[in-house]
Amino acid sequence: MKKIEVKNLTKVFGSHPKKGISLLQEGKSKDEILRETGMTVGVNRASFDVEEGEFFVIMGLSGSGKSTLIRLINRLIEPTDGAIYLDGDDISKMDKTALLNVRRKKLGMVFQRFALLPHRTILNNVEFGLEIQGLDPEERGKKAKEAINAVGLAGYEDSYPDQLSGGMQQRVGLARALASDTDILLMDEAFSALDPLIRKDMQDELLTLQEEWKKTIIFITHDLDEALKLGDRIAIMKDGVIVQIGTSEEIMRNPANEYVSNFVEDVDRSKVLVAENVMIKPDVVTTFKDGPRVAVRRMQEKGISSIFVVDKGGKLKGLLTIDDAVDAIRTNKWVEDVLIQDFHQTDPDTPLTDLIGVAAETKYPIAVIKNERLAGIIVRVSILSGLVLGKGENGVEESEDNIKQMVGDSITEDVKQGGEQS
Repeated sequence: MKKIEVKNLTKVFGSHPKKGISLLQEGKSKDEILRETGMTVGVNRASFDVEEGEFFVIMGLSGSGKSTLIRLINRLIEPTDGAIYLDGDDISKMDKTALLNVRRKKLGMVFQRFALLPHRTILNNVEFGLEIQGLDPEERGKKAKEAINAVGLAGYEDSYPDQLSGGMQQRVGLARALASDTDILLMDEAFSALDPLIRKDMQDELLTLQEEWKKTIIFITHDLDEALKLGDRIAIMKDGVIVQIGTSEEIMRNPANEYVSNFVEDVDRSKVLVAENVMIKPDVVTTFKDGPRVAVRRMQEKGISSIFVVDKGGKLKGLLTIDDAVDAIRTNKWVEDVLIQDFHQTDPDTPLTDLIGVAAETKYPIAVIKNERLAGIIVRVSILSGLVLGKGENGVEESEDNIKQMVGDSITEDVKQGGEQS
């Protein structure tokens, strides 16, 4: 369900903004309008939808219009043209009273510079939005403490902002937005003022909270790695225009233009791809009813030395090696008596970066499990090809020479062999 709909949203800064709108409609660029009129186009006819519970990231370089756009959504900046719908209501046409009510109940904001009140304790800062809403002290204290606990600051309720580190202060800002229990969180460069390690911790914390709270989030950043990590979808802006909207994978695989290509060319693909992107269907599996002799025959036919065993419903039960299968035949054992459980399993959404070390050390394929069923397997060659066998302009895989330059001759030989299941 669409939670937010933005349609042709435009902001022109200057003395005659309607003139700027006319020039945009004539096809004039941001730079041309600035030269001819001295007016600045902040946002140029932006249109997008955000689904309920979606983590939507807007990114771009400084001056691209991203921070202006998020302030237009809650009307901290008044639009020159266009419409903003929240749950179907056009807030661009609301009077001040109605807008204030929407801000209090539907729109929470987390700022880059924390925006904490220095004379208030952490608890009082988190309560602030609830106080404005008119909640009684007992209720707002309860909600504030719940939010403080959620962001990992239990015990700091009576501290003051200047007694906390930058990362902790940003957690207070996040707690304040969560305590207000709004449907939507608007986050403007919320982590950009933090040190890299603290920033990573806050990103992880936000993703964990989102799993539980299921907020609709619009997050502004200039950092592509941050956008790729957090966003369900990403909108990339340039000169006030949204030039592409898509998932991380869509933007990486099919950049809309040279500007987007330049953005993504140096991205670490392991941070973008997930297990599902590189898993393959196992050549063959076996079941309990087949017995060890059938399993040996299937491994022999495919030239593999291990095989996954599933039940009739496709649920993974274990791994059978050729040695254990032969031993079972000799000793008259059942398949379930000799199954190996000591192999790595993962979810389809696991980032590839989390699997590289596992793939390098494991003797067996990584099993990808979805709804308890074997969805696919990942062998070392799958990860390597996912990282380095990018598609060229004509959809052709990178040459062997390029692969050698990127990952070394020894790994190229592994790619050539195709990699058996074990």
